[in-house]
Amino acid sequence: MRRIYPDIQDNPDIAQAYAYPEGRPWLRLNMVASADGAAWLKGRSGGLSSSGDKRIFQVLRGLADVVVAGASTVRKEGYGPVKPRDSWAEIRAGRPDVPHIAVISRSLGFDLDDELFTAATTQTIVITCESAPHDRRKELARHNDVIVAGGDSVDLRLAVAQLHERGLTRILCEGGPRVNAQLSACDLVDELCLSISPMLVGGGAARIQNGEPAQVTLDLKQVLEEEGVLFCRYVREHS
Repeated sequence: MRRIYPDIQDNPDIAQAYAYPEGRPWLRLNMVASADGAAWLKGRSGGLSSSGDKRIFQVLRGLADVVVAGASTVRKEGYGPVKPRDSWAEIRAGRPDVPHIAVISRSLGFDLDDELFTAATTQTIVITCESAPHDRRKELARHNDVIVAGGDSVDLRLAVAQLHERGLTRILCEGGPRVNAQLSACDLVDELCLSISPMLVGGGAARIQNGEPAQVTLDLKQVLEEEGVLFCRYVREHS
């Protein structure tokens, strides 16, 4: 892997390249897309990924306090409990061995017996709303931290604020596209980490944001490259 912007460097330190800024909460999106903007291939993002993308993916998880994803993404991508990695020892010093997983769901329509909700090393967080089925909320609360944010739908501003109250200020969102769009519409996105795969997909695949319109101006801060895949880091300007 090499950095090609803003300077040229072979084998950059990935953890350093993606380090969170100090002294403030930070929410980053991490997504992969084809060269024509598709967010998945045959229904899953894995078909667009590469070995470099997988390495960066793991480092970003290791740097984060909490990994946020919508319930649809959790189901499609087969999320399970995060397992400790030896390579995280330094970047997670003073924190739990693995980040929390936080699942956003209005309906709670997933398998409550899945290991993600019953056997996670670091307690899974479920983000839902008042209109979610009470019995399922109660069942989930036996093993998980349930955040109720909003009435008829999940209020992501309230949800992020409650993550901050738990000391989880380094937030990594892995999508999907609708959750990304909602976060942008709520003015909550600080950074986009985008892997661009050198392939054309076409068809009906979503873009990395789908749903609510939002306009967030980003500055390109860094580009890494490996085997034709570009790893772009865009950061929002803060006043």
